[in-house]
Amino acid sequence: MAQYTDQSINDWLNAALAPLGPAQRHRLFRAIAQHLQKSQGQRIAAQQNPDGSAFEARKPRQKQKGIRQRAMFARIRNRKHLKYRSSPSEAAVGFSGRIAQIATVHQRGLIAEVEKGGPLVKYAKRELLGLSDADLRAIEALVSQHLSAR
Repeated sequence: MAQYTDQSINDWLNAALAPLGPAQRHRLFRAIAQHLQKSQGQRIAAQQNPDGSAFEARKPRQKQKGIRQRAMFARIRNRKHLKYRSSPSEAAVGFSGRIAQIATVHQRGLIAEVEKGGPLVKYAKRELLGLSDADLRAIEALVSQHLSAR
């Protein structure tokens, strides 16, 4: 698959999936969403952005060693927090509730409180969710496989 934008992916999928009925599209989008949920979790565990670059390291701190020695986002990448949704018209993977707020701060590199009532900190941009080249190839393979099985 060549370099795609969100719009070009949507256009390509709409054209490829036009002959499918709602039940078939829903099955395909569920398979895509499940694959993306798994791949996003693995990529977050590997501490990598969708482009393959490493997450920016934490700022060094002297006081709290326990939290600094564990990998970032160890808990939010599991299926309890990293959820998928599918329908005949879409496949989506994301976070919900308080975890979604935390993920958004890191995804966009925003300024937020470290803890409720705590100091404001500018967080480094760490893209938790996004499509890598491998994800795009996998989507293309899933669509091709689904269309050839009809």
